[in-house]
Amino acid sequence: MSDWKQKRFWKEVSAVEVDGGFSVLLDGRGVKTPAKVSLTLPSLEMAEAIAAEWDAQVEGINPETMPYTRSANAAIDKVANQHAEVADMLADYGDSDLLCYRADSPQELVARQAAHWDPALDWAKDTLGARLETRQGLLHARQNPAALSVLRDAVHDLNNFQLAAFHDLVSMSGSLVLGFAAAHNWRTADDIWQISRLDETWQEEQWGVDEEAQETAELKRAAFLHAKSFYDIC
Repeated sequence: MSDWKQKRFWKEVSAVEVDGGFSVLLDGRGVKTPAKVSLTLPSLEMAEAIAAEWDAQVEGINPETMPYTRSANAAIDKVANQHAEVADMLADYGDSDLLCYRADSPQELVARQAAHWDPALDWAKDTLGARLETRQGLLHARQNPAALSVLRDAVHDLNNFQLAAFHDLVSMSGSLVLGFAAAHNWRTADDIWQISRLDETWQEEQWGVDEEAQETAELKRAAFLHAKSFYDIC
């Protein structure tokens, strides 16, 4: 990241096809990741999105304004070197999935969780072949190992770029099922994000909105929507 603190030194940015995929050139020279690895990308659309970020830098290079570049760097420098470990970590969300732990009261919240979360679990059964079971309260109860194995295999099947995006889809929502639902376009990314915040929304309705918590939630929402966009151009 320290290399990005320099001033803009290029005039022309281009997205091009290279051996093994696509890349971004700055005055004809290929961009590299912070680990000095060539930025080889899986799609022209991703290369164009990253090129637009580099072209938008005016003076100092600000990585905070370059989310596609950051995600691609993570896929190449981090996920590629520990794909199995990252996949296992995300697959573990299935055994404690947000959608499976339900309130036992008040009845309005119980009904709201069932109305919004049950369809996602049904979708996972029909589409992924894995049905996770619900339980009341927060006490952990292990899921069916066969269902968890199906979901784990599906996570491991993701490529490095998909897995980098999937990491945020799962960790931001707290749900492996919702991560897959977003990746598979079950509903819009924003709808899925709102489903993941059902409990928080309920609390806000009862006690009012905490401005600091709302600001944090909006940052997470933006990260979730970016992750979905990045996944789509993998």
